[in-house]
Amino acid sequence: MITRRKFLESATTTAAATAVVTLPSHPLWAAAIAVNGADRGAALNGAAPAATGSGSMMDVLAWANPKVGTGGHGHTFPGATVPFGAMQLSPDTYNEGWDWCSGYHVSDTSIMGFSHTHLSGTGASDLLDFLVMPATGAVKLQPGTRENPEEGYRSRFSHANETATPGYYAVLLDTPNVRAEMTATERVGIHRYTFLNGGPAHIIVDLHHAQLNKGKSTVVSGELEQTAPDSIVGGHVTNAWGAGRHAYFALQTSKQPTKVEFYNDDAAVPVGKLQGANLKAVLHFDTTPKEQILVKVGISAVGMDGAANNIKAELPAWDFDGTRHAAEAKWNAQLGKIHAEFASEAHRTVFYSALYHMSLGPTLFDDADGRYRGMDNAVHTLPAGQHNYTTFSLWDTFRAAHPAYTLLEPERMPQFVNTLIRMADESPAGAPVWPLHGRETECMTGFHCASVIAEACNKGITGPDYAKGYQLLKKGRADDKRGMEQHREKGFIAADLEGESVSKHFEYCYDDWAMANLAAHLKLDAESKAHVALSKGYKNNWDQSTGFMRPKLADGSWASPFNPINMGHTKKWPDYTESNAWQTTFALQNDPAGLIETLGGQKAFLAKLDELFNQPSTLPDDAPPDIAGMVGQYAHGNEPSHHIAYLYVYAGAPHKAQARARSLMETMYAAMPDGMQGNEDVGQMSAWFLLSALGFYPVDPVSGIYVLGSPLTNGATVNLGAGKTLKVEVVRKNAGDQYVSEFWVNGHKQDKAWFHHADIAAGGTLRYVMSDKPNTTLGADAKSLPPSLQIA
Repeated sequence: MITRRKFLESATTTAAATAVVTLPSHPLWAAAIAVNGADRGAALNGAAPAATGSGSMMDVLAWANPKVGTGGHGHTFPGATVPFGAMQLSPDTYNEGWDWCSGYHVSDTSIMGFSHTHLSGTGASDLLDFLVMPATGAVKLQPGTRENPEEGYRSRFSHANETATPGYYAVLLDTPNVRAEMTATERVGIHRYTFLNGGPAHIIVDLHHAQLNKGKSTVVSGELEQTAPDSIVGGHVTNAWGAGRHAYFALQTSKQPTKVEFYNDDAAVPVGKLQGANLKAVLHFDTTPKEQILVKVGISAVGMDGAANNIKAELPAWDFDGTRHAAEAKWNAQLGKIHAEFASEAHRTVFYSALYHMSLGPTLFDDADGRYRGMDNAVHTLPAGQHNYTTFSLWDTFRAAHPAYTLLEPERMPQFVNTLIRMADESPAGAPVWPLHGRETECMTGFHCASVIAEACNKGITGPDYAKGYQLLKKGRADDKRGMEQHREKGFIAADLEGESVSKHFEYCYDDWAMANLAAHLKLDAESKAHVALSKGYKNNWDQSTGFMRPKLADGSWASPFNPINMGHTKKWPDYTESNAWQTTFALQNDPAGLIETLGGQKAFLAKLDELFNQPSTLPDDAPPDIAGMVGQYAHGNEPSHHIAYLYVYAGAPHKAQARARSLMETMYAAMPDGMQGNEDVGQMSAWFLLSALGFYPVDPVSGIYVLGSPLTNGATVNLGAGKTLKVEVVRKNAGDQYVSEFWVNGHKQDKAWFHHADIAAGGTLRYVMSDKPNTTLGADAKSLPPSLQIA
């Protein structure tokens, strides 16, 4: 098992160690960008649009800001893509170090070029396939350094001349005085370069460009070929996060180059069929002032022919503006699935930027002809009407992103689930853990594809073969070598035999709960009961004497020394995954009632939970940077904490969840590049905000239960697909009213602070009446508590 922590050991550079550029008021990424009329590439003097709520294309696109998360440790990228698309055409400012997992950080002032695949918000790095960069002057085959970009093909740039909106990216490259613009279809990116000065120019295509490992490219082999006077194709295999990952491209230019040069290990070689690890092509042009040259690039994991066919299928014409408008229309439809009102323009921007980032993964991973590269590294063909996806950050996204997709993505959810089942069938590693472009990274703990599959099953999503999925998950569990055998046989994982033992055990407990639900659906009652029993094994790590979930040794004794803020009892490995005993003590999601009882009952639990938020935020020196966004020992910047504030509802104190959720929304998110605490994590950090802003959250996704928080929106309409609508009505006198005094579901007043997915699956209305004073009786009675450990 590999955690993001392992990558930090070889990628310790962070933006915090570099000079951060301060951009006063960040006008460009707060600006409203007009769709019609004025060029969207120009900022409107820093003006932000009024919070009209009209739901027009201009409104929705302007409020989603791709730049949110490109600073701090957010690890997002600003470039052009479409919802869940395979193509992510974006600038690369650097390609090594933790804060450059996406290839971009807002602190940088030079651009290496534009590559076609990027990760959004991850804590480990990969992709950045096939860098393209326009240039003038002498050909330079190395990118150069950030300190001295002129020594290579890098270019200086200013954020004042940079635009990032959904489906479109533009920047002025200062060094060659070239305006670069990008947009995309699902599998094809199109560049438009305006050579403002004219004269001799060239475009470099660098196949050796990739995420670096200790300064070395992770490309291990490549191929390059010219197929026509205006076309080249190629591919490479990389050994970064996803070892042995295949990627291919086809590239066409709108103008025939005057000359094409190939390089192998930076030495000129005859143009032909070329193989090697360090391959580059240079396409030369004579240009007139302000002449535009377009470049189309199709990508594929299947082969060069697949990449070329993707261009033919998706972008046969040279129509940059039409492609851009089509991409914007797709984003308008995606972001328009929710029309939400806010008192604050900043809240609105954070909300729609969250919906934008939630729509960047999982990503499409098949060709237009239905072929895809499977987890067995073989090429397969999908049944008609099916799609294949990748980039499932399951340890993160099972918590809130996938539950949100069950509401917002009724057509994609069966495809997501089918993909996970297909992966479990094809992969030598078994059930997917963190699959990336046909490779299993084995990153993070648990096998939370079980949660995604079981949640979909319980929520009535049709299409997937749940029986097949269950059997494949059983096989995957049997083959798991990451402490699963101890989890099953001992009811705990020994800290002297396995790293991150407590967290692994707790994650397996949740996955057993998911398996129990699947087995029950399939009427395998004995197996379901066995999984339920295993899901209660977390109690074996409760140490009454310290008041924490604590690691055990193989002989059953407690591991020592113990300090609840530490990562573990030894420097050999941590006992907790990106967390400590404070956070892990509250990490249980499948059995909150059992956790409350284990910790001494409702009163003791509430006191302990209050204590968590009121502790000093001290962390040891070896704490990973993922543990961020601290409120006491609560860490909003990392996923194990995300449900914790909502545990107050299970303990009969929903008003405390309301106050805490509102505080977290106000303090942990901002409408600016450094607007996230911790990594965005392929939609999870955004999904927490989006669902919380609507007023509810799934502590236990498999159960289908949503518990109440404090709606930040003043009202919203959510399109659930197939003509179904969820209306969120919020009645408040003042913007600061954070407490729910009354809660109604479909016209019925509730005495409980939770509801079930079935209540809104066919459409419905949630009504919150807000107050500045807590209603301490709503949801406080034992009969009104959310159910725990009940099979849906």
